[in-house]
Amino acid sequence: MLKKATLLLLIVILWSGNALAKRSTAAEWNIAVWINSPGITLADLRGKVVIIEFFQLWCPGCNSFSIPLMKHWEQRFAEEIKTGKLVMVSIHTVFEGHEYQNTARLKQFLIDRSITHPVGIDHHLGDNEIPETMKLYRIRGTPEMAIVDARGDIRFQRFGGFKPAPVEQLIDQLIKESTPSTQ
Repeated sequence: MLKKATLLLLIVILWSGNALAKRSTAAEWNIAVWINSPGITLADLRGKVVIIEFFQLWCPGCNSFSIPLMKHWEQRFAEEIKTGKLVMVSIHTVFEGHEYQNTARLKQFLIDRSITHPVGIDHHLGDNEIPETMKLYRIRGTPEMAIVDARGDIRFQRFGGFKPAPVEQLIDQLIKESTPSTQ
C-alpha cells in the first residue's frame, strides 16, 4: 500500500512539474461574433500581453470573481492598455443554458455591467454543446482565465478563483519582457 501511494505521489509531482515548466502556444480563438470591437485574432495581438477571460453571463463565479477582477485590472493596468502593451478580452463560452445565454441577453448584460473591452462569442459547430475555443483551450468550466505573453505562449491558465496579487506580478513581468529596452 505504501509503495502504491509513493508511486502515485511521484507521478503527480513529475506531471505537475512538467505542466508548470512547459509553455504551450496559445491556440487561435474561434469567435462567431464580436461585441465592443471589430473582429480581432490572437495573431493580431502578437507583441502584446493578452488577458483572456472565459465566462458565461449566468455563471455565479464569473459574476462574483472574474468580471470584477477584469474591471479591477482595467483600472490597475489602464496605462498599459492605453499604450497597447496589454489587451483584455472576454470570451462568452456557453456550454449550458444555450437558449437563455443568447446574444441579445449578452449585449444587455455587457451594457448593464459597463463592460467595454472586446467580447467574443465562442463559436459552436452544428449542434455541438461545447464551443470551439473552449475545446481548443481545454476549458474546464467558467470562470477560467488565461494570460498569453507577447510571443503567444500561455503563461497562466486557471479555472475558478485564485489570488490576484501573484498574477498581477506575472502580468507586470510579462509587460516588461515585451517592452524593448531603450538602453
